[in-house]
Amino acid sequence: MSVSPELRERARAVLERCRGAGVKLALAEASTGGLISASLTEVPGASAVVERALVPYSNESKEQLLGVSPSLFLAHGAVSAEVAQAMAEGLLARAPVELVLAETGIAGPGGGTPAKPVGLVFLALARRGAASVVLERHVFPGDRGSVRQSAALRGMELILDQLGETP
Repeated sequence: MSVSPELRERARAVLERCRGAGVKLALAEASTGGLISASLTEVPGASAVVERALVPYSNESKEQLLGVSPSLFLAHGAVSAEVAQAMAEGLLARAPVELVLAETGIAGPGGGTPAKPVGLVFLALARRGAASVVLERHVFPGDRGSVRQSAALRGMELILDQLGETP
């Protein structure tokens, strides 16, 4: 898996910020297929921050690994804020970490609909002890690679935003 220089730099910043805050991280990546975790683990010393990373691509894997209720898929579809939130909450409940990033989306080129176009990505960030999960909805332009790259970059920015400036 090729990691762009931009992803590599963002990954360095995430790892530095997490180390500075004493935060362990877990990831559940569907449409990015592990691009975020690949970017993070390409940087030496990532094991001090990244506790686990999952690629729950199928609905069945989201159910089995993260505890996502099948009723959410029926009511909202796999690519939805509700499923992204359930993925984040499920991983946070199962991992000894302070922070979880989960994402689900449609990278394309097929699979889109007028209601859920290609490029649609939901990001969910769950933090231990926080009152709620941070959710974002994006429609990223471009081909499959561009959508995945944009989702990975925004996911890492979301982590950086959550952690704020290190003391």
